[in-house]
Amino acid sequence: MLKINIPAKAHLCQQLQDYPRINDPAPLGSYPADDVIFLLKDIGPLIQEQGNEERERAMQSGRHYSEMLPIEYKPNQEYIDLFHQALKETSYRLALATAIVAETILNKRGRNVVLVSLARAGTPVGVLIKRYIKHFYGINAPHYSISIIRDKGIDKNALLYILQRHMNYELQFIDGWTGKGTITRELLYSIAGFAREFGLAENTICQDIAVLADPGCCANIFGTRDDFLIPSACLNATISGLVSRTIYRDDLVGPADFHGVKFYRELAGEDLSNYFVDSITGHFNTARIQAQHLLTKQPAIGVDQRPAWRGRKETKKIMAAFGIKNINLVKPGVGETTRVLLRRVPWKILVKDMASPNIKHVLILAQARGVQVIEYPDMSYSCYGLIQPMGDN
Repeated sequence: MLKINIPAKAHLCQQLQDYPRINDPAPLGSYPADDVIFLLKDIGPLIQEQGNEERERAMQSGRHYSEMLPIEYKPNQEYIDLFHQALKETSYRLALATAIVAETILNKRGRNVVLVSLARAGTPVGVLIKRYIKHFYGINAPHYSISIIRDKGIDKNALLYILQRHMNYELQFIDGWTGKGTITRELLYSIAGFAREFGLAENTICQDIAVLADPGCCANIFGTRDDFLIPSACLNATISGLVSRTIYRDDLVGPADFHGVKFYRELAGEDLSNYFVDSITGHFNTARIQAQHLLTKQPAIGVDQRPAWRGRKETKKIMAAFGIKNINLVKPGVGETTRVLLRRVPWKILVKDMASPNIKHVLILAQARGVQVIEYPDMSYSCYGLIQPMGDN
């Protein structure tokens, strides 16, 4: 059994307290307040959603993806039924991955840990980990959901807010899954830059990221490295507390603001966020027994201090095989392929095995959007989503 005996480190510089105190956020999202606090600003009334093709052309012409919002995908009944079936089939597997990650976090960070999930895929995972820790160890770990954006970095105001209030705590960043490791790399760069800007010593802030599934081999803490369907990847706002993907635009987000989101209050009747979490927590008791057994036999089962970044290396091979010049147009893994089909303009879908149960929803989405699916056995992921190049690529 893992022990919670690592003392918290009182390591944050007093000068953080000399900066203006960041104001508390307005209530946001559909999770209970005790599950998570969203350090985000609702800018929904100020931004217009755009179609996938319009957004894709804008992004490939140089506009940043974080400046626009896609139209929320409205799944048909067949797709919703598939989500429920997938959740039924994977809920224990997800509970076991949660148990492995939560036990590992406590062993590495100790009792004084703050969970910092990366919106929005990381939010349901953070809620699961928080509930596990509270249920079995009586630790009501603070849990915040904050924004991190490729090429623009982490929300500094959100990070400063957390550090000003929890100076004697260890931070643990959380996401849902990994692909090429782009967000992991962004986190490393962002934390290093934040430390320099605020005069903190190197390694003052923990940079580890914890995920349920790490098929890309780029996370420090993980529940599994299998590339399987995490059902929360099937849906958008209605599985993530009714918030959109995060937005960063100077005309909408001021210097003292958190990054922006749209809060979809009108989708409350379709919200499955808490249902998803409750379905998995129901397996925690059994999953904990198995996780502790596995961790006793092999304590480093969910830890990797030197990830191999397999996803990024394989992605470059796919780029060469299909003549793609921009790495951002190639998305490895079940979770990222799902996002391509929901939010982007897909070109082709590569699948390792057409009969794999992990990609049923991918095939349904591809058929609905008229996207070519190619069986491509020579890859380690279950599937890849290739985005349609616009113009000269």
